[in-house]
Amino acid sequence: MGVERPVPCRSRDDAVTAPVTDRDLEGGRLRAAMADISDSSGRPVDGGPAERGRAGISPPGHAVHRIVVPDQLPMISLLGARDEVLRAVERAFPRADVHVRGNEITVSGPHGEVVLVERLIDELVAVVGTGQLLTVDAVEHSVAMLRQQTTERPADVLTLNILSSRGRTIRPKTLNQKRYVDAIDDHTIVFGIGPAGTGKTYLAMAKAVQALQGKRVNRIILTRPAVEAGERLGFLPGTLTEKIDPYLRPLYDALHDMIDPESIPRLMAAGTIEVAPLAYMRGRAQPVDTPVLTPTGFRPIGELQVGELVVGSDGLPTPVLGVYPQGRKQVFRVRAQDGAATLACAEHLWFVRTPGDRRRRRPGRVLRTQDLAGRVRRHRFELPLTAPVEFVPREVPIDPYVLGLLLSGAGAATSAATRAISADPGAVRALAAASARIGLRRSTGADGVPRDGDGSRGGPATATPGAVALAERALAERALAERGLAGAGPAPTGIPERYLLNTAAVRLAVLQGLLDRCGGAGRRPGRWRRVRYRTCSERMRDDVIFLVRSLGGVAGCRARHGVHVVDIRLPVGVAPFRRDGTSPAHGVGRGGRPRRFIESIEPAGEADCVCISVAAADSLYLTDDFLVTHNTLNDAFIILDEAQNTSPEQMKMFLTRLGFNSKMVVTGDITQVDLPTGTLSGLRIVRGILEGLDDVHFAILASTDVVRHRLVSDIVDAYTRWDEAQQATTAPAGRRPADRSRQRGGRR
Repeated sequence: MGVERPVPCRSRDDAVTAPVTDRDLEGGRLRAAMADISDSSGRPVDGGPAERGRAGISPPGHAVHRIVVPDQLPMISLLGARDEVLRAVERAFPRADVHVRGNEITVSGPHGEVVLVERLIDELVAVVGTGQLLTVDAVEHSVAMLRQQTTERPADVLTLNILSSRGRTIRPKTLNQKRYVDAIDDHTIVFGIGPAGTGKTYLAMAKAVQALQGKRVNRIILTRPAVEAGERLGFLPGTLTEKIDPYLRPLYDALHDMIDPESIPRLMAAGTIEVAPLAYMRGRAQPVDTPVLTPTGFRPIGELQVGELVVGSDGLPTPVLGVYPQGRKQVFRVRAQDGAATLACAEHLWFVRTPGDRRRRRPGRVLRTQDLAGRVRRHRFELPLTAPVEFVPREVPIDPYVLGLLLSGAGAATSAATRAISADPGAVRALAAASARIGLRRSTGADGVPRDGDGSRGGPATATPGAVALAERALAERALAERGLAGAGPAPTGIPERYLLNTAAVRLAVLQGLLDRCGGAGRRPGRWRRVRYRTCSERMRDDVIFLVRSLGGVAGCRARHGVHVVDIRLPVGVAPFRRDGTSPAHGVGRGGRPRRFIESIEPAGEADCVCISVAAADSLYLTDDFLVTHNTLNDAFIILDEAQNTSPEQMKMFLTRLGFNSKMVVTGDITQVDLPTGTLSGLRIVRGILEGLDDVHFAILASTDVVRHRLVSDIVDAYTRWDEAQQATTAPAGRRPADRSRQRGGRR
């Protein structure tokens, strides 16, 4: 019994007959049954059980397969409208004949081609089974994957859903695109390098929106260099926004495809989505003379170098990772309600918490200065407070608590404060011990320290004002000598630096001594308890504010009749007083914890600025008046598009902006560099610098991954061949074309 040779057909309605066995369906995957496969000697080749042994008349290597499509699967979905999918299969395999009758597909031709067609139909059935519509592009990409003999199934690639929006589902369409998408999931920094039309930016945008909707990041930052074909922003008409919008238009278009257009302005106003030129990414800066706190005190930010230490929001040192001069920029004065203030540019970052964040129990959000300006109102944007700062420990010759007692009223031998201390056994014992350490002789006369009741020289229970004043004068003179101010007067004008810049325990003891003499507890009924300190010295006022803020508290000041009144709130658990029987219940009641809010943001002219990045876990550091500021991108998905137009310095700046719990995707086409001639592309050299680092991945896409019009792929290939020919003819002897390309670095 011979095989009836099928007649080639172009329609599934043509009759096809072949003596083959039925096909079964196992586990949802098609299993082909061989109708008749024989070699030139007539020996059966891998035929079905019922067909083995039949004498074949097929030519050498010829095979016939029959595929039965499950009844529940509509053939129109598999073959496409007007059989466009079927025609695409026939174009991809011109040596094979594909015939359709009902739900049966018969494939005949060379054995290798028939096997590939069978696998292709198997993959297409799996794709259609998920409810996805087949396209000609899907067939072509599937054929390319099958011919490459990859381990990944085409169905797994074509059914990987990234994002669904307004009836559209975004998926990778090629194997390299799937590997690119998987790399974004598995790595922190991913470089997508390939020609135009390969979906580099579009897929990265889809992954960013997916991460935002899944609450894996708090914000999306989209940026690209504003360099195109030699154009410069300064020569373009219009405002700054009108100048940069054409460069960012591709990012806006992709964003509108994935997010409801009505919600985009709201998300951008809230800082959840930020779109900006690359130059603005490095513009998060402060004036060069802005003080930044270090473990040894405040230093101008312009003096800091990479590797030096600054103080983070946890009060501990953290190294500087990068320093980036910014040139002259417009700056704004950001002021808090307690009087603390600093200068920053419009793009500088601040970590704030709004009333809505508190109601929803969210930690907060990161906003730029320009996002906050114009929206500030009372108690809207709360800034974080530092933990107690730990400066470098220093030795102190006088007990810090005693020093605080002395500095509050030194030189006033008969003041009310001195009499109050004279009645405090703890204060007198501290003064006596300090007097002994510095060699102060005790008087036994009327003004001396009294002995115990039995006449022994034990710890005194009381002391006369004269004895306290004597100790005060001696200790105050010693403090003056420490600060190099001997002879300046009978009492120091402020707290010595070695006490101000010391451990938190030393600073708290000094503050307790000050408050025990000149402090008091005030209360606003039903609201909060707070502490007030009074002094006539401006230097002492500033030093007390320094102590409070360095301990994580809030301090504001007002003047009344020449007396400075400092309002103090310390964190819960930090006792402001040490005096027996006089410490109030501090920090109890509603509003008791210290809080700092932005009160105003005003223009402050222009200044030379510098930007730094730090290694702190939250990317926060302390600037003027212990204000906690932010300068790195945490909890963000950051996309740098058109990265081939970045310089090596810009690329380094961008990569070092990476914060914690963030992802970066860098996309670009190294064959379309628009930088001025002689300027090296940062994207060209970054692979040689970073390749091999953990958590950094380079995804390379080719012309076969182009998902635009099929001519785009052909155009890319044509230009590649031309470019290679040009390099081969122009490269000097002994130099490889690749080396010439890297040296040139200009536009091709």
